[in-house]
Amino acid sequence: MELTDFRTLARTGLRVSPLALGTMTFGDPGWGADEETSIEILRRYLDAGGNFIDTANAYMGGRSEEVIGRYLGKDRDRVVLASKFALSLDPADPNNGGTGRKAIYRHVDDSLRRLGTDYLDLYWQHNWDRHTPLEETMSTLDDLVRAGKVRYIGLSDTPAWAVARMATLAEWRGWSAIAAIQVEYSLLERTAEGELFGVARELGLGVLPWSPLANGVLSGKYTRDNPVPADSGRGLFVARHLNERTWAVVDALQRIDKENPASVALAWVRQQSPVTSTVLGARTVKQLDANLASLQVELGADQLSELDALTTPDLNFPHAFLRDFGFPSQQGTTSINGVRVS
Repeated sequence: MELTDFRTLARTGLRVSPLALGTMTFGDPGWGADEETSIEILRRYLDAGGNFIDTANAYMGGRSEEVIGRYLGKDRDRVVLASKFALSLDPADPNNGGTGRKAIYRHVDDSLRRLGTDYLDLYWQHNWDRHTPLEETMSTLDDLVRAGKVRYIGLSDTPAWAVARMATLAEWRGWSAIAAIQVEYSLLERTAEGELFGVARELGLGVLPWSPLANGVLSGKYTRDNPVPADSGRGLFVARHLNERTWAVVDALQRIDKENPASVALAWVRQQSPVTSTVLGARTVKQLDANLASLQVELGADQLSELDALTTPDLNFPHAFLRDFGFPSQQGTTSINGVRVS
């Protein structure tokens, strides 16, 4: 598989690469990648044929968007550019964050300015906001699509019940439809397979996993003998994963590919239904190259079964109840005109 093996984003006509470039670390010379390195990562991804770039207004306080905007320039129309709203850039202002109309209008205009463009291909709600009526958020996003500032809309880190209600509101009121959801998903975090994957299948939504390497735990640097690498810098993020169950998974990944176990973990995510495109994060060009190599990995049935058995999640009621009574989850993938639709 190549980055140019495009698939449609669920029920839209938008064609995206199977691996999207996540840019959360762009513009940060300490924890992330400085501007020069960020541009090298962007160039390598685009030269390899990738077309899907994912950022957010709050990534590095807006610097991620600025780096992307300065680099893309006149080539902006050749990429599928996605950004997000909801996170606040001014904690002292109660209306700076959230998903209300005032905040969304400010966020989209600021993102467009930083990115140097007059439209976004995909605009994500970064997270659910319990203080704002869902109708207000959806009607505002519909206004942005009608104004030409946004082409498609999506929901990230949003409960399944809210996804279902927002999609239904859009359908019944003739508003712009939800195209996709973003979820945390990896071999070590599979609970999205319950309600969120279920609503995606039922409503025909694309699914974009983020943190497919579980904050780097499955990157190859974490092992039984080296559980906390000196250069990881992610102690708080990875601590919940450092247990015997994780080491069993790491052992299995290394048995399949000792040189690049991360490519196996990424291939597993890519081969799951209904995943459309997986969001990669990279702080160096070397990391990006290692992650892109996962496209050359196609896991066999036995390998998929082994990894699945090691990481089967405990899902909330009624999943276990329904399974025990013979009603398993339904999975499937279709294609239109030879282009995968997830």
